Amino acid sequence: MIFVPPNRTMFCLAEQEAIIVDRVRKHRVAQALSAVRALMAIRGVRGIVLTTPGAVAWATGSMNPPVDRTAATDVVWLCVGPDRAVIVTTEVEAPRILAEFEPRSYGIEVVAVAWWDAAAVVSASERALDTGNNAPLGSDGHPAFSIDVTDDLTAARMPLGTEEQELLRSLGADATWAVQQALRAWTPGETDFDIQGRISGLVESRGADCPVLLVGADDRIGKFRHPIAMGVPASRLVMAVLVARRAGLHVALTRYVSVGAIDQRLADGLSASRRIHRKMLAATVPGATYGSVLEVLEGAYRDEGHPDAWRQHYQGGPIGYAQREFEISPAQRDSRWWQQLVSLGGAVAWNPSLPGGSKDEDTYLVGPEGAAERVTVAPEWPDSDDGTARPGVLMLDG
Repeated sequence: MIFVPPNRTMFCLAEQEAIIVDRVRKHRVAQALSAVRALMAIRGVRGIVLTTPGAVAWATGSMNPPVDRTAATDVVWLCVGPDRAVIVTTEVEAPRILAEFEPRSYGIEVVAVAWWDAAAVVSASERALDTGNNAPLGSDGHPAFSIDVTDDLTAARMPLGTEEQELLRSLGADATWAVQQALRAWTPGETDFDIQGRISGLVESRGADCPVLLVGADDRIGKFRHPIAMGVPASRLVMAVLVARRAGLHVALTRYVSVGAIDQRLADGLSASRRIHRKMLAATVPGATYGSVLEVLEGAYRDEGHPDAWRQHYQGGPIGYAQREFEISPAQRDSRWWQQLVSLGGAVAWNPSLPGGSKDEDTYLVGPEGAAERVTVAPEWPDSDDGTARPGVLMLDG
């Protein structure tokens, strides 16, 4: 049986997503261009060139669906000047972008260059932002441009607008549905490849993709923090970790399924991880600093009798136009992000874990009362029985 999220039907799914994305684009382009231009004034540059997938998706309202999903540098660049915004891309991509996204209706010009000329996209960007003064160009870290404004751009895009939050909720529901359907369909003896392929197929069927997809089983879950699928049979326990992406936005979640009861060490570890997670969520309130949340994290691990366990695995952080906009640890108090304020409308995906295979992960939106709205939610999954208000382990009959 295929689950269809509430108020959505299969035949109109793509159309409804297109409507949501269009609403996001109309608001996002104007807001992002304004933010980039304000940053230009602050940093004293004559223009800023966006070259990375997350930055371009943010500022164009996702006019850059990925061609190479692994690329750190996008095939679509956005050049922002004081009174001009120009997409620079290849002659291969320009006709599709013009036909399917109509960037000119958003005040964005399009310049096409030869795909085979490695220097053409840089020179075209420089020409697009030639304002006649000698100020340098900024970028999101591309080595061709002298001023790196990556962190400032990241901070600017973390608060999500109303329409982006709607899109994140939709993606969260679809990603969670995909994991749940795949794990419910698990038959002991299948390989981790089989389960992973089912998750990926269901995510792709919703117009999303999987920048991160880990499926581990049985003893490998307790041995390795990242039990990446190896084609081995899954007999009694499966853990699935997914980061899904659509329209430039990301959500993250982790789920477990077991044949019969899980062992006591894992059960205790999951309960402790959930308690740590709840404390972090309670601390993730607008106006708090991420450093203060990390201090709560450190204390929460200490309260559980594992004071150094945070050192053994990534702890997650803000999520949005990157799978994590940044990650810091309690040891990085000199990081720029330590003093970064938690923003209303931002999203977080914390990821506390303990030795033995336990981890707890979901994506939450930050509202006036803090990170209380879980977007990676879908029906028909058990709640935990330890009072933490977190997803539990799905138990299948043996």
